[in-house]
Amino acid sequence: MYSKLLNDFREMYMAYIPLMIILSSCLGSVAAMYILMQERSIIQIFELSICVMICMAFNASILAQMKAKFVFNLLIISIIINSLLVIINFGYYLT
Repeated sequence: MYSKLLNDFREMYMAYIPLMIILSSCLGSVAAMYILMQERSIIQIFELSICVMICMAFNASILAQMKAKFVFNLLIISIIINSLLVIINFGYYLT
């Protein structure tokens, strides 16, 4: 499945760039929102730093015109990390 998605990504790389930036940035901003809705502690500062760093690394890789496989891997990492941060912090928000 990874190989099929990567090949499709390579073929339509220029078309996927705006969609990837929007997806990563929106998911990162939702994660940051849930992190900032809590009381301030070292853990929240660490989570927010990770969220910002992974989104910035992904956007910088696109701007630096890195290889498609590297950008694709960063997209997957960004989605996974930010999704985990949303789930973790949404759980704290409900309690």
